[in-house]
Amino acid sequence: MPGIVLRSDDNFDASYRRFKKQTDRNLIVTEARARRFHETETEKRKKFKIASRKKMLKRLYMMRRYESRL
Repeated sequence: MPGIVLRSDDNFDASYRRFKKQTDRNLIVTEARARRFHETETEKRKKFKIASRKKMLKRLYMMRRYESRL
């Protein structure tokens, strides 16, 4: 569970920013959104396919970008 220790010299904005970073790293918000509504297996597969295609396209883009520099 994320939690931060407040120091005497911390202001609210800095503390809130640190807390948000911890929750993002632990995927708490993402998991809560995912569990909010029931997802069927078909929807899960569809999301997985979309995510994998997005990853592949990103890798391809980065590879082409790297090759253009050579």
